[in-house]
Amino acid sequence: MTLLPSKYPAAIRSLRHRNFRLFFGGQLISLIGTWMQSLAQAWLVYRLTGSAAQLGLVSFCGQIPVFLFATIGGSVADRFPRHRIVIATQTSAMILAGILAALTLTGVVQVWEIFVLAFCLGVVNAFDIPARQAFVVEMVGKEDLMNAIAINSSMFNSARILGPAIAGALVAIIGEGWCFFANSVSYLAVIAGLLAMKLTPRRGGAAAARGLLHLAGGFSYAWTTTPIRALLLLMGLISFTGMPYATLMPVFAGSILHGGSKALGLLMSSAGAGALLGALTLALRRGLKGLGRGAGFAAILFGLGLIAFSFSRTMWLSMALLVPVGFGMMTQMASSNTLIQMMVPDHLRGRVMAIYSMMFMGMAPFGALWAGFMAEHIGAPLTVAIGGGASVVGAAYFLMRLPSWRARARELIATQQEATATA
Repeated sequence: MTLLPSKYPAAIRSLRHRNFRLFFGGQLISLIGTWMQSLAQAWLVYRLTGSAAQLGLVSFCGQIPVFLFATIGGSVADRFPRHRIVIATQTSAMILAGILAALTLTGVVQVWEIFVLAFCLGVVNAFDIPARQAFVVEMVGKEDLMNAIAINSSMFNSARILGPAIAGALVAIIGEGWCFFANSVSYLAVIAGLLAMKLTPRRGGAAAARGLLHLAGGFSYAWTTTPIRALLLLMGLISFTGMPYATLMPVFAGSILHGGSKALGLLMSSAGAGALLGALTLALRRGLKGLGRGAGFAAILFGLGLIAFSFSRTMWLSMALLVPVGFGMMTQMASSNTLIQMMVPDHLRGRVMAIYSMMFMGMAPFGALWAGFMAEHIGAPLTVAIGGGASVVGAAYFLMRLPSWRARARELIATQQEATATA
């Protein structure tokens, strides 16, 4: 890999790798478009149906494929070049966004079509996420992996601030369709960056490890390795109980805070600002010490923030409370991602990151479905408060059990570091 000068600032040291710089630049543009589409799609469904349950259903359709197919995606990522997989998935996502834009701009879009396209995008993500997560280490190496994950999270959340704010304004002025069109065009940037990369050829997995046996290897390792299992279970709990707050955000913006698409954009951007702060905080870290404990306390902060947000009835206070919500969510997610990737062997990386994807995104559709229907019966505020409370309880248990597996985690990290040094 081509490196920048050695005095490159420590907080962004992973950008010294040329391939990661190309990835960073393309993804930043593309992710702004992705967040624009996310907000516009939620608002379009809410405008067409006025139903919180329908919001839960469209989230379910968009995320359930990750739960169903991510393990297959992880197996593919361990057997074939991850670079080519990511190019294929990004191209597929661009086409799907273009179809949604065409349907909306011509005025013929139906809710069922949004559901079908959301499901198709979810299938694409089931292959994209494990490959993209595992591909990061190929771009920067393990020595800069934690910083790369933090920088990647910073990029994700910078887009999360800009995308919804832009989409909120565009939806109010010219409608949802142009947000979908902008997202489709934005994929050209990341595809161009991927094509410009110079990579050392990577061999696929062994021919003997195929089919169900190959898939089972990832599950077996993740379940029997206590530190990884604990991190994955905490992630799954947070995803199921807490993350559905985002699904209900149009209800808060429209019916509770009495705003419109602009209010929705501001609320989503506030959570994004907190998440960006969390990612930047992690980028300044140079070591792994305390990262597991930090993940647990971040999850508690996330849950407490949600409980407080559920009681707010003023716009400025709701925006302020979403900042710690975003901070806690991102710190917990990025810390878990870093620890898992530092512990897992390279030949299992795609499959284990697929399980991580199942916990992070795959549990979310069940949570979104639950939250949508619960909100119809007991209201969105109480639903969000219950989810926040469950997150706090789960995180507290995680912290209580942390001392029992900390030594094992250190042993796994040391083993992988030795393997990298002798490779």
